[in-house]
Amino acid sequence: MKLGINGFGRIGKLTLWHHIARKYFKEIVINIGRKVGKSFEDLASYIEKDSTYGWLPVYLYGYKGKRVIEELDEKNKTMVIDGIKVKFLMESRNPKEIKWKEEGVRLVVDASGKFRDPQADPDSPKGSVRGHLIGGAEKVIVSAPFKLKDKEKGFPEDAVTVVYGINEEAYNPGKHHIISAASCTTTCLSYMVKPLLDYFGAERILSASMVTVHAVTSSQVVLDRLPKEDAKDLRRTRSIFNNIILTTTGAAEALALVIPEMKKIGFMAESVRVPLTTGSLIILTVNIQDESVENHINRELINKIYEEAAAGRYKDYLIFTMEQNVSSDIIGYPRAAAIIEGRETHTRTALAKVNVCKAIEEAGGKSFCTHVEIPITQVVVYGWYDNEFGSYTNMLGDLTVYIAEKMI
Repeated sequence: MKLGINGFGRIGKLTLWHHIARKYFKEIVINIGRKVGKSFEDLASYIEKDSTYGWLPVYLYGYKGKRVIEELDEKNKTMVIDGIKVKFLMESRNPKEIKWKEEGVRLVVDASGKFRDPQADPDSPKGSVRGHLIGGAEKVIVSAPFKLKDKEKGFPEDAVTVVYGINEEAYNPGKHHIISAASCTTTCLSYMVKPLLDYFGAERILSASMVTVHAVTSSQVVLDRLPKEDAKDLRRTRSIFNNIILTTTGAAEALALVIPEMKKIGFMAESVRVPLTTGSLIILTVNIQDESVENHINRELINKIYEEAAAGRYKDYLIFTMEQNVSSDIIGYPRAAAIIEGRETHTRTALAKVNVCKAIEEAGGKSFCTHVEIPITQVVVYGWYDNEFGSYTNMLGDLTVYIAEKMI
């Protein structure tokens, strides 16, 4: 089976690295949609070297690694990477014009970041994710959260959001043709929230909030830049080298698509960008209705919940540690959706006084008021994730193989 990749930026390139190492697909076809460099060798150099993750041969074979890119054919735009044939398409950036059917590609990972609305018409002049289906693909996995232009219309029936290991059973092969792999932040957040929901239940979780301290992305600029016309967020035009930048995240909205119970819980999500190439952190705060102040939820219980989850149901993607980590420690850590930093788990329990009023008919319609004391424990949990390769792209690769096996 061949795999198609549309877009060859950070996630597209690292998706290629993942599948070159995995060797599940016999051939990979990559649509760049434009020419690259002065020669085909320039494209090979881009593939082989990475400022964050190093040299492709070292990733594959450690210190014994030697160059693995060979048989460069500039005329036919093909090369062989560690035994896998890779072909490049450079003609069109509009998905409907990409010749997936002609290339024998049934499954496409769209890593462009541009086509996120599953409602968009495939004939849209700017292109649409549905265009891949017109071009001959049967399934498209989007490496980003869906972004609806018309939220009132809701999601099309053939679209679904999946975080592998959390809700892949939501994918229906006969029904769903456009699959969002959510985001790196939503992936980590799902693995931080789900063990708490499994243990306490949604009815006991009163509210939750998160802040992601997130590495830079390609949407940000190296030096200050003049804002475009009608620019809404001027902070996006400021240098990421020199600043901590407040921004937004759609993690809360996407999380409810992956874990429907979250729709019942008040949830806020914020994001702060920092000058790192990768390696991010979620600080999750959850307010839980407790049983009593005397026998309250404590740090030991929360850590036990995560430790057991990491050894049980979520063992493939959730890691619990009592080590003292820094962000560089988790770069490239394979398939670690979330690395829970157990040393930094904190809890605080207090009585919340609630004024309850009730009309008493016998009292002539007057209201009777009283105070009710409810024990509430606030829990703070820290979770690391490699927002590029280690966490997100490797899990995207697992989801891709999962979808492919359902197509065979």
